Amino acid sequence: MIEIKNIAVIGLGLIGGSLAKAIAQSTDYHIMASNRTRATLLQAIEDGAVHEELTDSNLSQADMVILGLYPEEAVDYMDKIGSQLKSGALVIDVSGIKRYICREMPPIAQKHGFVFVGAHPMAGKEKSGYANSEAALFKGASFIITPTDDSTSEEVAWLTEFAHQIGFGMHVVCSPAEHDRMIAFTSQLPHVLANAYVQSPQCLHHRGFSAGSYRDVSRVARLNEHLWAELFLQNSDALTQELDLLIKNITEMCDAIKANDRETLEAILGRGRMVKEELGE
Repeated sequence: MIEIKNIAVIGLGLIGGSLAKAIAQSTDYHIMASNRTRATLLQAIEDGAVHEELTDSNLSQADMVILGLYPEEAVDYMDKIGSQLKSGALVIDVSGIKRYICREMPPIAQKHGFVFVGAHPMAGKEKSGYANSEAALFKGASFIITPTDDSTSEEVAWLTEFAHQIGFGMHVVCSPAEHDRMIAFTSQLPHVLANAYVQSPQCLHHRGFSAGSYRDVSRVARLNEHLWAELFLQNSDALTQELDLLIKNITEMCDAIKANDRETLEAILGRGRMVKEELGE
């Protein structure tokens, strides 16, 4: 039986900070945390999102660890401190790609005696950092769980209940490969598109000429390039497959416009409209 009393949050950025706030607001778990910038940690303690600093002396008290770190950093961190965790401690990550971390983490978990389950809270903002975190960030959002071969149904069931307890509206359980294939389309491709879109010279002069369409397409261009470059490269096969298809579709539309081919252009636009109508969106 899984018994959780103390939760350690490693990294109080947008997601880690929001999870700490949501847990503090919705549950009675005792929250410990560490963060690279100490001023942020002290602010989180003052806000009531964190109850005490996570240190070498109390790390062994953590029943659950939430890794709010970049994927490669999360793997390195757990390999470094894993031996200090209590046997059977539950460790989850919150990164936006899952094949890499779900491949690298199980051997470390087996070596040190903790339990790892991949996770991805499907929520975020275009602005990062603890200052932009909020307990309501996950309200109604999807919590994705990607079990490894070592994960048990009990662990998945506990995480599912935990996610709903802190505000998530739904959950999905899938393989790391399925996660990364879908995330390439639903998350990574829009970030590529938005970033490429705002690099037009016209973007600097958009004010007075833009409204909802500009805001919708450009919103996520304000990204953390260090994090997203890592995520793109670790999911390069799935993402480039989506990019190739997007480029094909845009090229077909561009060719029709250049040829003044209204019939073809209307057919292409109609295909997109029918997809959205079929989805009921």
